[in-house]
Amino acid sequence: MKASGDFCISTKGRRIVIIGNGIAGVTCARHLRKRDSAAHITIISGETEYFFSRTALMYIYMGHLKYKHTQPYEDWFWQKNRLNLVHDWVTGIDFEQKELQLQQQAPLKYDILVLALGSKPNMFGWPGQNLKGVQGLYSYQDLESMEAATQTCGRAVVVGGGLIGIEMAEMLRSRQIEVTFLVREANFWGNVLPEEEAQLVSRHIREHHIDLRLNTELKEILDDGNGHVRGIVTGAGEEIACQFVGLAVGVSPNTGLLKDTPLETNRGILVDEFFATSIRNVFAIGDCVEYRNPPPLRKPVEQVWYTGRMHGETLAHNLAHFPVAYQPGPWFNSAKFLDIEYQTYGIVPAKWEEPLESFYWEHESGKVAFRAVFDGRSKKLQGINALGMRLRHDFFDRVLREGGTVEEVLKQLHRANFDTEFYDKHHHAILKAYNQQFGTNLQPEKEKKTLLSVFGL
Repeated sequence: MKASGDFCISTKGRRIVIIGNGIAGVTCARHLRKRDSAAHITIISGETEYFFSRTALMYIYMGHLKYKHTQPYEDWFWQKNRLNLVHDWVTGIDFEQKELQLQQQAPLKYDILVLALGSKPNMFGWPGQNLKGVQGLYSYQDLESMEAATQTCGRAVVVGGGLIGIEMAEMLRSRQIEVTFLVREANFWGNVLPEEEAQLVSRHIREHHIDLRLNTELKEILDDGNGHVRGIVTGAGEEIACQFVGLAVGVSPNTGLLKDTPLETNRGILVDEFFATSIRNVFAIGDCVEYRNPPPLRKPVEQVWYTGRMHGETLAHNLAHFPVAYQPGPWFNSAKFLDIEYQTYGIVPAKWEEPLESFYWEHESGKVAFRAVFDGRSKKLQGINALGMRLRHDFFDRVLREGGTVEEVLKQLHRANFDTEFYDKHHHAILKAYNQQFGTNLQPEKEKKTLLSVFGL
């Protein structure tokens, strides 16, 4: 069955129910209200009563923030904007009757249903993965269980060399808990980062007193006899004692609620370019989505904060006005590897082949790096990685949309700089290194001195 692509003529007076109060669901609700003052909008979540910033979970654990500080809106915001909040878990969906079954409350009817179900941590059937003290990190409940499980923890093991893994390692180290970090690749996040960047981050992890074990897999999690973890066994047979195991081997679309229903799913909920599912007036956005036909240079499943926000905005527009196809533009992402910031724009594969070429520069400190991947014939930029420096999103978004070249970028790199006044500027050293590597004589575009630039703005 193909996705319906059908939209209601108007949302006015309709009962719109959104399951999920993450960034995708809440963004959709807010923008719907802006566009339609008459729609009845309900947001359901069993996780928390109010929307919070999921990306800030680690800072609550580390003591930098309190949970209240992660809520972008005051409690009165929801009532003022007539966004009805239901704090409960949805246990079933009757698509034919357009009705939701809830865990603690009466069934709820809808006219339009938006599924913003998010993700769930991956589990790969390891023996002992259901023991107490073994968990992933995605939800607020995960944070609460991690808090309880590590109160008396002396050593922890984190499994998985990705962004959640390094966050969990940093969280645990903030409480002086010894951490062993198991990564099955030859370098940290080696299936995403090119070798030089992966090695830079791997060195940095070890400098923060984290026991990084590369080329190491988890084989088994050991029971202490009381249903709690007491250690793990690696693929090589080594036993490592610990009181907590963080499973950070990625996340998957959370589609369990849809089992044995007629809604079409694959890895995620299958949607068209308008976020319509296979059932009329049922839509899906956020981490739970899988594109039937991904946008250019995009993957079928994308699970990052900003795509969820864009999903919510696009669907709200489509429901309240005429439908427009989702067009996210060039890929970008950002993260932190402990205290090294990371940005990527466009497509930078871990490995590449001709006609692609790469230019890589690394500061002598080993803490700052820049990579550009481009077509070796036309010099058209395909993507960049930046570590330890801040670069402007709008600069690279424009270059990638307009098909700019790597050499144009390097001559104007000062325009992309987003570091504050007292940070070192690296664009001259980067351009010099490119000239040396490729035998060119590129000169930087003359920088205009303005009042703003004098103050580092």
